[in-house]
Amino acid sequence: MTTESVAPESVAASTPDIPGTVRRLRDTFASGRTRSLEWRKQQLQALEKMMLDNEAAVAAALEEDLGRKPFEAWLADIASTAGEAKDAAKNVRKWMRRKYRLLEMSQLPGRGWVEHEPYGTVLVIGAWNFPFVLTLGPAVGAIAAGNTVVLKPSEVCPASSALMAELVPKYLDNDAIAVIEGDGAVSQELIAQGFDHICFTGGTEIGRKVYEGAASHLTPVTLELGGKSPVIVSADADIDVAAKRIAWTKLINSGQICIAPDYVLADAKIRDELVDKIKAAVTTFESENPGGKRIVNERHFDRLTTSLAATKGNVVIGGASDASTISIQPTVVVDPDPAEPLMTDEIFGPILPIMTMQSLDDAIGFVNSRPKPLAV
Repeated sequence: MTTESVAPESVAASTPDIPGTVRRLRDTFASGRTRSLEWRKQQLQALEKMMLDNEAAVAAALEEDLGRKPFEAWLADIASTAGEAKDAAKNVRKWMRRKYRLLEMSQLPGRGWVEHEPYGTVLVIGAWNFPFVLTLGPAVGAIAAGNTVVLKPSEVCPASSALMAELVPKYLDNDAIAVIEGDGAVSQELIAQGFDHICFTGGTEIGRKVYEGAASHLTPVTLELGGKSPVIVSADADIDVAAKRIAWTKLINSGQICIAPDYVLADAKIRDELVDKIKAAVTTFESENPGGKRIVNERHFDRLTTSLAATKGNVVIGGASDASTISIQPTVVVDPDPAEPLMTDEIFGPILPIMTMQSLDDAIGFVNSRPKPLAV
């Protein structure tokens, strides 16, 4: 084992100049350049082109970071990001128009209208589970509104973060849109710059810290957080279709998606049939992937395996894991304890609890008795 010293110059070279970068972007916004329709459309079209030109490189980065297959990479990150940019470029002229309003008689002959103004310089802190669409997607909205933007990709996906840092300067306006890589300390320093708006996508715990950091600057914040998203399957459902859709959606990105089915509430009359058909669907979908689903890192792997080990439910398929590859087999757990981690914490992995309900009203009551889910 050897050690080597790092010269102060190399440390300084690898440290982003956050104040200088933010100042440059603010100067660009103050110049008025980003307010024009032409600039907005050009940047949005360039962003679409960036994703389409580099589809293979993006897919390779997602495979390295997340074990993602090319189709999932295209569907969730490439096509969706490019499509969002294309749609914004098509509609931005309409979005920019003034919307005139009738005034009260006492204010006539005055005129009134709604005019949309950009915030200024916006910070986008992206998420690791879909590192391109959840970083560049919010940027599409910010650019369409005429803002300058700092992009902070998640350090949990280093290959995707590095690729974004490489591509953005090649395609987009360097004085208006910048990528700054780094960990949580970098995010904290960025927030301390007092942006005009912050968009954060991620977990509730980190979202709370972002909110607290922004509060001292009175920075408006948009948080897109997680939650336990239920699926309710009633007695009159098409069980074949439901089982396939639940299994396929649960397994996208190894279940590491905020709107994945977090748990199923199944009517007692059809529960056994639903369980059998979900098991069959999982077996079919994963026939070429016997090693299980790759988890993003050891911390999340340990969290998931600990929750699975603590379950009081019946594991009817899967349950095995491999620490050497940080992979977990798709797992279905029937009737876990409502108070155990699988039912109280967002799972964010390939584990699906199925709870038995006596009626649709019972299922709705169960969901409403818990914190509001992100999706249902």
